[in-house]
Order: sequence, then C-alpha cells, then structure tokens
Amino acid sequence: MSVFKDKTLLITGGTGSFGNAVLNRFLRTDIGEIRIFSRDEKKQDDMRHDFQARMPEVANKIKFYIGDVRNKSTLKYAMQGVDYVFHAAALKQVPSCEFFPMEAVKTNVIGTDNTLDAAIDAGVKCVICLSTDKAAYPINAMGITKAIEEKIAVAKSRLSGNTKICCTRYGNVMCSRGSVIPLWIDQIRKGNPITLTEPKMTRFIMSLEEAVDLVLFAFENGKNGDILVQKAPACTIQTQAEAVCELFGGKKEEIKVIGIRHGEKMYETLLTKEEAAKAIDMGNFYAVPADNRDLNYDKYFKDGDIKQATIEEFNSDNTYRLNLEETKAKIASLEYIQNELNGIPNIVK
Repeated sequence: MSVFKDKTLLITGGTGSFGNAVLNRFLRTDIGEIRIFSRDEKKQDDMRHDFQARMPEVANKIKFYIGDVRNKSTLKYAMQGVDYVFHAAALKQVPSCEFFPMEAVKTNVIGTDNTLDAAIDAGVKCVICLSTDKAAYPINAMGITKAIEEKIAVAKSRLSGNTKICCTRYGNVMCSRGSVIPLWIDQIRKGNPITLTEPKMTRFIMSLEEAVDLVLFAFENGKNGDILVQKAPACTIQTQAEAVCELFGGKKEEIKVIGIRHGEKMYETLLTKEEAAKAIDMGNFYAVPADNRDLNYDKYFKDGDIKQATIEEFNSDNTYRLNLEETKAKIASLEYIQNELNGIPNIVK
C-alpha cells in the first residue's frame, strides 16, 4: 500500500512535461485520482485522448480542471477534496520572461501565492513547489520570480498549519518542452548545422524521471519549509551538442556558435554558498531547512555563521562533470531519444 493509495493529487500546469511524467508513473498505481489543472483546453484534450488510447483501463482516474493559477477562485474550486499538490505551473523560458517580466510575476509569484493559499484553506496535506537552479543567484526575470516563489513557499510554511510545503530546485530537464535537444535533432535531420550559445557554458542535466524522483523524495522526506536539490551532474553545452551529433549523425565540425542569449549565465547554481553552509546531506540529495528566525533584528546583527566563510556553492562548474561518452549514454537512455532513433514520433509535452 503506497502513501498515495486512494488519495487525490492535483498538478498545476499539469499538461506540461512534468505532469505527463507523473501520469505515466502513477496512473497504474493505487492512487485514487489525479487532477490536471491548467488553462489550455487544447493540451488537456490532447492529454485526455492520449491516455485514453494508451491506458484505457485507468484513464478515468484523470480529471481535468480549466483554470489559471493567477485566478484564486479557479484554484479553490479545483482544490476541494485534494490531499496533495504538485505545483508545476510556471513561465519557464528565460528570453520570454526577459521581454515580459510582469507576466512572469503574475504566474510565478502571484500564482504561487494563490496556489498555497488555496491549498492551506482546503486542508491539503502537502504541497511541493517546483523551482529551478536559476533561482539561485538569479540574474534574469525567470530566475528572480522563481526565487521569490521559493521565498513565498518558505514564508507560508511558517503558518501553514497541517499543510507541509516544500520546494524542489533542479537543473535542465532533457527533452522537456522548450529544451534544446529536440531542436538539435530537428536541425540535424534538416541537414542544418546545430546551433549552440557558448561552448564552455555548463549546465546540470537530468531526465524527467529524475525530476519526478526529486519531487517524490521531497514529498516523503522533506520537512515543512525545506528546499530539496539533487546532486546532479553537469556537462558543457559543447559536450552535449557533440553527444547529440554522434547519436543522430550530425557534423560536429559544423556546430554553429550563436552567443549567449538574454539573461543567460555561464554556469548555474543549485545551492548558494549561504545555503550550502546549512544544507543537510541526504545521500543523493541536499535539504536546505527553512530559516525560522523571527523578526528580532538584533540577532541578525549579533549572530553570524563562521562556517559560511569556508563553504563553496554547489554549481554546474564544481559538480561532477560528465565526459562525452557519459553524456551520450545519459541522453541515449531517455525514452524520447530511443523513440527518435527508432523512428517513433514524439510530441514534446
């Protein structure tokens, strides 16, 4: 018997890559119901038909709710009778958030506040908020709004009653919507050189399955207000591009460098130096406990932490660096890549 037996799970932004991965993982288990909450009826209809075709015996466990995290009333309606929430709704594209930062604020900041308020009011037992490495030392609008999302989650956790609130922070999810690998495959098949921003740029890489694993680890092991991160490996963008070329017959010598885009970093950080000083090592994961000091500012002036001066941040430049063969093996293990290599059509969700 699992902790999800006969329970109701709601996923905000549920028609995206993460929501599809959760459905594939849980639909055939003893979970009672999975609610997909999103504002796009076309994607909901596509998802409905997909799972009715692939898993007809359990597709009736999926319930679809049209709504927007920007609208608290639609959340309150969808949240009735819900046991657990995975909050995945977000604007995630760095360039679009740079051009439309207030839209990122409305979804990533206000939407998170609305989601947590609705969950607490409904007596939800646990909410896991999905964040990103771009929230650590943020330099772009997307990262800044996700950093505020984390702050909101931690602040709400102090007064959330019986509702546990945790955040998960992770790096690039390979072959998710908006990721670069599907673009590279398309460029190779059209006979064009593949384009990359900066060869020496490093990024954490993980699969959708690993993203789901991190959320489940937070669900089962996180304490109220924790931020959980996986000890993910990284590689350079050049290595990742060469791996895709070797898998799909692209020409490595024709890789075209186009330069860093709006708001991009040379490397990403999963734990800041300040967080690393208090992080709890949990094997393959780190947990950053909430700072539960009150507003007695005298403590902020008198009480320091000598340990912080000796701790390094955890970033994609100092984590384990995958070489070309390791990167190729990790990419090749993905179901999306296997389908592409075997001529099975993929839809990037």
